[in-house]
Amino acid sequence: MRVLLLVTAFNGLTQRVFEQLRLQSHEVRVIFSGCDDEIRDLVSVFRPDIILCPFLKQRIADDIWNEHLCIIIHPGITGDRGPSSLDWAILNRESEWGVTALQADSEMDAGDIWSTVNFPMRAASKASLYRQEVTKMAAHLVDEIIDLFTLRADTLQSNPLSTRFKPQALDYSRADVKGALRPLLKQSQRAIDWSGDSTQTVLDKIRAADSFPGVLDEFCGQPVYLYGAHSEGALKGNIPKQILGQRQGAICVATIDGAVWISHLKRQKIESHSFIKLPATWVLNKAIETVPELGLKVLPDNMTDTFSEITYSESGSVGYLYFNFHNGAMGIEQCYRLLEAYEAALARDTRVLVLMGGDDFFSNGIHLNHIEASEDKAESSWLNINAIDDLIKAILETRNKITVAAVRNNAGAGGAMMALACDYIFSRDGVVLNPHYKAMGLYGSEYWTYTLPNRVGMEKAVVLTESCLPLGAQAAANIGFVDAVFPGDLTAYQFELNKHVTDIAADYQFEQLLENKLQRRDRDEAEKPLAAYRQEELLQMELCFWGEDAKYHAKRYNFVHKVSCGRTPTNLKHGFNTLEVKASSLPV
Repeated sequence: MRVLLLVTAFNGLTQRVFEQLRLQSHEVRVIFSGCDDEIRDLVSVFRPDIILCPFLKQRIADDIWNEHLCIIIHPGITGDRGPSSLDWAILNRESEWGVTALQADSEMDAGDIWSTVNFPMRAASKASLYRQEVTKMAAHLVDEIIDLFTLRADTLQSNPLSTRFKPQALDYSRADVKGALRPLLKQSQRAIDWSGDSTQTVLDKIRAADSFPGVLDEFCGQPVYLYGAHSEGALKGNIPKQILGQRQGAICVATIDGAVWISHLKRQKIESHSFIKLPATWVLNKAIETVPELGLKVLPDNMTDTFSEITYSESGSVGYLYFNFHNGAMGIEQCYRLLEAYEAALARDTRVLVLMGGDDFFSNGIHLNHIEASEDKAESSWLNINAIDDLIKAILETRNKITVAAVRNNAGAGGAMMALACDYIFSRDGVVLNPHYKAMGLYGSEYWTYTLPNRVGMEKAVVLTESCLPLGAQAAANIGFVDAVFPGDLTAYQFELNKHVTDIAADYQFEQLLENKLQRRDRDEAEKPLAAYRQEELLQMELCFWGEDAKYHAKRYNFVHKVSCGRTPTNLKHGFNTLEVKASSLPV
């Protein structure tokens, strides 16, 4: 089937749907909204059987949806309409929410309903709910839509008068239609009343605005948007909105009945000058220099009810190291804190060490926002790439444990390559990897020129890094990028993960397994040292950071400041089959 994805951006949800359809052997193209003539041109050439819109903020031109079947995936329960669907659901503390597939019509979100699926709400940010529950349900709906479309087409072909499947018109009189038309949620409705709002209400308001638009407030005389709300189980202040402490870039703020952690702030736009989201302590800077640092031990307990980017737990002979960095990005200081925690975990009396990543991402590599905020962006980039290289070197050189990358969530660039440093990679079904750097104008480091070809072979390594396309978990398993794919349900995934790593630790041949690992590493080191791979990669990265023709700085700026070029990448718009690349694409 020919499927066109009409989207506002190639975000995580769109990438999952894209990979899902490609794995099912559908012919898929992607077009960005914004230029109706460009859409019409592609539609006339590609002649899609169906147009799917998993992430679309703009209206579809009348002539397009009138002439072609267009299905919108809306992140709302049946009957929900409006641009602030999840925001309202969090603020209203809905126990259940949903995702609805509806046919494009003249009125936004009011078209005939093809299918809908609900999910239980959890205490999480809008961004997290979107990346997890909404994305999973949307992917399920896409499969259902394809089946319904095929069924309808087959039925009409065999019996033109048949009406076996017909989408349902929106009817608010029906008992199962629980949604409503809700307006755009404004800052006046998001505002926190620090003298009256409970801790839970403060958490709800900030979580309902993550990752956009944030909650507009004022701290230390600066108008700022608030992001990244985390609970605090012990601290409590006497004065609401008092900053009680700071930790790992976050600030702890008193409420009327407790306290919350706020990890990130963004200064309000001043005239034509806009700002980017940064750690809260970076934004407030000297205004909070007397606020105490509330430190934690190197390996905090994963069950502690407080803010900590890095936590740890153990079960028998298995250690689990979590690194829950905001948006999966790892700045210089974060890399070295994680390295310190990794080394501490190596000293524990365990046999297997599992890298768990974070709640929404495994890792996305170096921190572009941190780099953009620095005075010397090339130097900051250099320090950041070396910091993550130091971390990955430690993983590759681990000699007393079997290491496992538990890729529960999406990973990109250096974060995807970091997983390759482990002895095993166990992915969750539905996870999307982006093992490439080229779209950001980078060659990449993280020892990928050693680990990636070892996993998938030289030819596939070149294709993955040059094509700049996402790689789904099942497709990754098919080429050897990951060792196994466990169920998409997080509880089921965790059960399978625990079982497999426990079996590895309990294997009567564990010592031989470890010895085989060390022999491979020593053999590889004798053939070509890790230091040589790193030096070759960093020589290329020097050109990316300081070269006259470097594209990285402009691409990073546009990414961080959300400046869209408005054009659909050629490989998405026209399809991607094979690459003609020279053998010199990878150093030998």
